[in-house]
Amino acid sequence: MAKISTTPWDPADHLHTEEDMAAYLEAALEDGDPTLIAAALGDIARAKGMTQVAREAGLGRQSLYKALSPAGNPEFATILKVVAALGLQLHATPVVVKGAA
Repeated sequence: MAKISTTPWDPADHLHTEEDMAAYLEAALEDGDPTLIAAALGDIARAKGMTQVAREAGLGRQSLYKALSPAGNPEFATILKVVAALGLQLHATPVVVKGAA
């Protein structure tokens, strides 16, 4: 039997444009899992350059890594700073209930 060679998949390697990054964050927000949202922000920050994002957000690089790690629990203020540093915006839309008129 032939050996199968695999490589780790890193979402940050596929986030090339602002549109890619916005769509990726939007998908995480739609899921609603806070851990997934923080992870998506971490992936986007790595794609843009964690040092640059930390500087623009007014945070230490290590603090940013920790906040966006799976064990992290960032404050909402930190999330807003990171989103702004990434050049993105959060927005709200009404939930469409299926079958409602």
